[in-house]
Amino acid sequence: MLIALPLLLAGCATVEPGLEPPRAAGDVIRFTAGRCFGSCPTYSLHVSPDGAGLLEPQRFTSVPGPTRFTVTPAQYRRLVATLAPHRPAAGTIRKIAQGADCERFATDLPGYVIEWTRPGQAPTRLEYQSGCMDARYGPLRVAIASVPRILDVEHMLNPKAVTP
Repeated sequence: MLIALPLLLAGCATVEPGLEPPRAAGDVIRFTAGRCFGSCPTYSLHVSPDGAGLLEPQRFTSVPGPTRFTVTPAQYRRLVATLAPHRPAAGTIRKIAQGADCERFATDLPGYVIEWTRPGQAPTRLEYQSGCMDARYGPLRVAIASVPRILDVEHMLNPKAVTP
């Protein structure tokens, strides 16, 4: 009995959070909202083309730990279409921040990282410091702001949404 107990408990152990490799064709999109000077939600979202989603909160969210959610095919297509105009060339990193492709900059605002990955291909990454106020990045700011709404996870990001 004492020998079997550790084996039974090992079966109950939780696995490290993460998404399974997608079964559907397409990119896994990782969207990370970074810290700001204040109480901005800080988190990462992972979305798979087969409908799996994972929210990994860090600060100022309404969920206490990694939370899985489901993405409909329409939501996934809308997310891909919304981010497509801002996606760098395949396998590259594009940085938009103070001193890097940005002329008007305000401090203390969150940074965002969007990463597209596909098995067997180099990831593509966009790093955007939202303090960049250049007018040419207005559509990118709108796209970033729409991601939680597209994925219907706004309630998980708003600490005030928690009910006692």
